Amino acid sequence: MAPPPSMAAASDRAGPGADPGAGDSSLRLRRPPSADAGDLPGDSSSGQRESGEPHPPPPNPQQQQQHEMLYFRASAPAHRRVKESPLSSDAIFRQSHAGLLNLCIVVLVAVNSRLIIENLMKYGLLIRAGFWFSARSLGDWPLLMCCLTLPIFPLVAFMAEKLIRRKLIGEHVVILLHIIITTSVIVYPVVVILKCDSAVLSGFVLMFLASIMWMKLVSYAHTNYDIRVLSKSTEKGAAYGNYVDPENMKDPTINSLVYFLLAPTLCYQPTYPRTACIRKGWVIRQLVKCIVFTGLMGFIIEQYINPIVKNSKHPLKGNFLNAIERVLKLSVPTLYVWLCMFYCFFHLWLNILAEILCFGDREFYKDWWNAKTVEEYWRMWNMPVHKWIIRHIYFPCMRKGLPRGVAILISFLVSAVFHEICVAVPCHIFKFWAFFGIMFQIPLVFLTRYLQDKFKNIMVGNMIFWFFFSILGQPIFVLLYYHDVMNRQAQASR
Repeated sequence: MAPPPSMAAASDRAGPGADPGAGDSSLRLRRPPSADAGDLPGDSSSGQRESGEPHPPPPNPQQQQQHEMLYFRASAPAHRRVKESPLSSDAIFRQSHAGLLNLCIVVLVAVNSRLIIENLMKYGLLIRAGFWFSARSLGDWPLLMCCLTLPIFPLVAFMAEKLIRRKLIGEHVVILLHIIITTSVIVYPVVVILKCDSAVLSGFVLMFLASIMWMKLVSYAHTNYDIRVLSKSTEKGAAYGNYVDPENMKDPTINSLVYFLLAPTLCYQPTYPRTACIRKGWVIRQLVKCIVFTGLMGFIIEQYINPIVKNSKHPLKGNFLNAIERVLKLSVPTLYVWLCMFYCFFHLWLNILAEILCFGDREFYKDWWNAKTVEEYWRMWNMPVHKWIIRHIYFPCMRKGLPRGVAILISFLVSAVFHEICVAVPCHIFKFWAFFGIMFQIPLVFLTRYLQDKFKNIMVGNMIFWFFFSILGQPIFVLLYYHDVMNRQAQASR
């Protein structure tokens, strides 16, 4: 069979007996491309030939067309190597899923746009401020005065530290003073909120600030106590090596205390890593985002969550199937609200605060959305609280000789108590739903760890976490607290 005209011409130029492809560089690329390349010859992404030699520079369009004419002849093999399907189990994690992610975003926007239009057509615009703020709550001056007087407690703690530094009081006295101060900072707002029938959100904000103040004061007292112990030990010749930083062994000052109270951290230390400057334009952009997402949270709550819970029954008293339907219907909007809250507070607000204060350590969260177990989630989603618990509860318990399981139990117990206080006190309801919800995380930790070890699959563990977190947990507690609050308000109005 005679060669094609291009090959014949090349053979004539090369002389008799020569390799037909030696005279034309375009014919050197008939060798199959490497496994990492596409099926087109001359593709610059193919890297190297099968023989290990690098490819020549990519040809011009005319040469590329000539390559294709030769490479895709009927006699040329169409299947040259072993390949996996892109969605096979061995190859799926080596592929880029950017296109599928874009598809999910488009579908998510389309579906939620339809739901928003359908909701507005069915209910109209339902946004109201009475549940969150009211004229009565704006005139509820005891809560405002309580909030404004909270800084008195850290000032008293600072005076106690100054007295112990000057050896005017003993160690046991300063410990007793700190216990009184930290107890008062949490009991004082509880009493004020229970005495005043305020709006739920107003009471929640006050309890949230009081809880933060309590954790900061505990850290302030505990850290300064540890500094005094280390200082006495080093004076006696004890060596701690790199575990002791001289910069963080300084006496407490009013400036360090004020910076600590304002900084986005719950762990006190005399000095913090600092950034060089404040990006004013960046701060303004984050503030705008914070306002937008806060408004989105309010819209979802008023337009979606409130109508759903109003048309529901108490999950522990009504029909079981009806309760399951309400829980599933609530799971999506409550998840949206929780994600918006996380983004607004942990990413936007804490970073804004850190930027204004030049606070350097901005690891306020890790990639908790990839958590394979409930334990990983609790370690990663709220880093300020996690660091505080590790520093002031978990490891102190371990150093006292308590078993690891007991230290974990105490850590969850403290977390459960404060979750219950922050929710039950503003709602004026003590049913311990939040307390039991947090304590229920302990068996979930062991269950999800067991399932993760059994299946040995990251996707299975992550899906189990999301099911317990967003589909089952949050909607149930929304229904429980909503119906209890409505029942209390109905009984109070009689």
